[in-house]
Amino acid sequence: MIIYDRLWETMKKKKVSQYHLIKYCKVSAGQIGRLKKNNFVSTHTIDMLCKILNCSVEEVMEYRADISEATGMTEPDDPKKDQDKAAPSEDPAVYRIQAPEESSL
Repeated sequence: MIIYDRLWETMKKKKVSQYHLIKYCKVSAGQIGRLKKNNFVSTHTIDMLCKILNCSVEEVMEYRADISEATGMTEPDDPKKDQDKAAPSEDPAVYRIQAPEESSL
């Protein structure tokens, strides 16, 4: 998992605010939001931040293995998920397509 905690530390160290990035460096507020949530951002965005902050990639982002990746374990199954798969929907709004009946000649 990629996390951007180092970005906020670097910005603080270099005295660059989120407002400055949005207002003067044309970084979109959406990208800032994605970075805050550690969501995916493009390499173009990372490149732009490194240029603005005059820093390396390591000062912007960091890789941390997810717990499931590190241990090789998967999350336990949720029985509620299986309920949805068990039976077809009885909702009358759901239409079923039937194959045409074969006619006997």
